[in-house]
Amino acid sequence: MVRDDVRIIEFRDELAGYFKDLNVAWLQKYFYVEAIDEEMLSNPKKYIVDNGGYIFFAEMNGAIAGTFALMKIEDDVYELSKMAVDKKLQGQKIGNRMMEFAIEKVKGLGANKLILFSNTMLGPAIHLYRKYGFKEVPLETSDYKRSNIRMEYNLKEK
Repeated sequence: MVRDDVRIIEFRDELAGYFKDLNVAWLQKYFYVEAIDEEMLSNPKKYIVDNGGYIFFAEMNGAIAGTFALMKIEDDVYELSKMAVDKKLQGQKIGNRMMEFAIEKVKGLGANKLILFSNTMLGPAIHLYRKYGFKEVPLETSDYKRSNIRMEYNLKEK
């Protein structure tokens, strides 16, 4: 089931606080805020948008319910990053709506691959990624200490 009452809207400077707050709440619940998180979340336009990436928000009933970023890695590769849903609204399929939008967006950009880094202890998130066709690949390296899994969605196979 896809929620049709959740609108995906693009980043605007006045929404930057939601991006940081939602992600910090998620990080503090499961891990901790690393230095790279603090820097990126405090300057999302500089680190994501100005580098060819995108930040989106899930809006429901006029309120920000969630957020995610698509970071440009290469011309044809984007990373799904900084996905978080307001803790009061988790379990309501908002993540599904954001995931579907993210996949369609990178397809529209002509990308070949969407990647993400996560942690296997996040069962519901890993389930969501697999549900949408992400496959585990070797981790190699990650900027985040918490990452122990890398997953890819190959858009050319879909």
